[in-house]
Amino acid sequence: MGKGRTGRAGRAYPRGVSGESGRVLVVDDSEVIRQLIRVNLELEGFEVVTAADGAECLEVVHRVRPDVVTLDVMMPRLDGLRTAARLRGQQRTAALPIAIVSACTRADLDRGASVGVDGYLAKPFDPADLVVLVRRLMGLKRGEGSGFTFGGGEFR
Repeated sequence: MGKGRTGRAGRAYPRGVSGESGRVLVVDDSEVIRQLIRVNLELEGFEVVTAADGAECLEVVHRVRPDVVTLDVMMPRLDGLRTAARLRGQQRTAALPIAIVSACTRADLDRGASVGVDGYLAKPFDPADLVVLVRRLMGLKRGEGSGFTFGGGEFR
């Protein structure tokens, strides 16, 4: 193998071997953020599908059947909190783990909790915290754990 970014032979970045793969639907109006999240989750073995806003999320969620959805709050057409509320209102997606990945206010965080958002990660974020959040939400889907996940900790 050639030299990676670190100057050493091998991979540029190590691939996580957690055994906790799954499909994540990443919803953000910023292509740069979608790509950043995609790369970091794919390096950990997750399959990633992206959408540019809440309306697109609602169009593709039934087709791609994600295990977890991450939503930005401020997006055109349909914002993340209204998207989360609509996902919770549909029988097929009512139990789908949802995280807000956004720079939002305490009021947004409270609104997110009231519509059933399961976790929150503030932008800018450490990619390792993103992976921890997604793994915790995968655990919720499997019935492991409970509580509201906030970055690196939980609220009960």
